[in-house]
Amino acid sequence: MLADLTLSQFALIAVAALCAQILGGMAGYGTGLLMPLVLVPMVGAPAVVPIISLSAIITNATRVVAFRQSLDVRKAAIVTVAALPFAALSAWGYTLLTGKGAAVLIGIMLIILVPARRYFEHLKLTLSERGLAISSVGYGLLMGGTSGSGVMLLSLLMAAGLAGPQVIATDAAVSFLLGFVKTGVFIGYGALDLKLMLISLLIGVMAT
Repeated sequence: MLADLTLSQFALIAVAALCAQILGGMAGYGTGLLMPLVLVPMVGAPAVVPIISLSAIITNATRVVAFRQSLDVRKAAIVTVAALPFAALSAWGYTLLTGKGAAVLIGIMLIILVPARRYFEHLKLTLSERGLAISSVGYGLLMGGTSGSGVMLLSLLMAAGLAGPQVIATDAAVSFLLGFVKTGVFIGYGALDLKLMLISLLIGVMAT
């Protein structure tokens, strides 16, 4: 696969990763929504979510470090524990998709995620810690097998009372921890080989 990519394509991936992380550092999301637009034509839809899952470990680590003083450890732990088994289940389900199925899923999620977040913001929902845990189950199912689901996590965290840098830091911590779960599943089921890992590392390093 790497042999099929030209130098200009590698450069495009690197520049897109840099721009996506700049956006993500300010808004809390970006890489998962923007990178599929670049990656799908180059590596195919099935490889996109595994690539981004590994690169997200690196990119979210940088956000945690940058915003560490604003991290809400308790809420990060609540979301992570509740979402973890369902993220693993969803990631496993993604490995069963055909190329067309993966393309359809990624396309649908890119279309609906941002409007869905705006809709939930409009509702101005409030979540207790128990409500956050319950909602995190649905987030886990969404996060494990898709790209860009961080926009929904931002809405959950804001509904739970976080704001500004707190949201970005806590979102990054959750995504960082769950990224290991997703990546482990993808590696275990052969959806993330060495070639795809190298692309992930390129994205992660450029974003850093």
